[in-house]
Amino acid sequence: MIDQLTVFLPNEPGRLARMARVLGDAGIQMHALMVADTAEFGIVRIICDTPRKAAKALANEGYHAAATKVLAIEVNNVPGGLADALEELAKVSLNVEYAYCASIGGRTIDVLKVTGNDVEKQLADAGHIGLSNVDVYVPDGD
Repeated sequence: MIDQLTVFLPNEPGRLARMARVLGDAGIQMHALMVADTAEFGIVRIICDTPRKAAKALANEGYHAAATKVLAIEVNNVPGGLADALEELAKVSLNVEYAYCASIGGRTIDVLKVTGNDVEKQLADAGHIGLSNVDVYVPDGD
């Protein structure tokens, strides 16, 4: 499991650009970004190389960034690759709350928020070992 940052932004022009600039100016590399919206605010989910540094940089600029543990798995970059992985998770009763994809280091990665009993054991039973911080973050970047 890895850390994902979740940031809530007002639905106003330039807010996402400003947040991205804060991270860029802090030298933080975003590997994955997912934005969902509601009528009042946007929910931004970020996988980056230094999540603690990113949360601090955002807090210093008045943003609230919460860390959430998510599953990151490498999937085959072929038609049906994601379906294969999701079917295995369903077989061990893991529920996917949300998901998005990224390419990290030339690998196809799916980031999943999963729920269920004893997630790590269920993943192993399904034949999936999630990526860890050393697979995603820079050294000492957690």
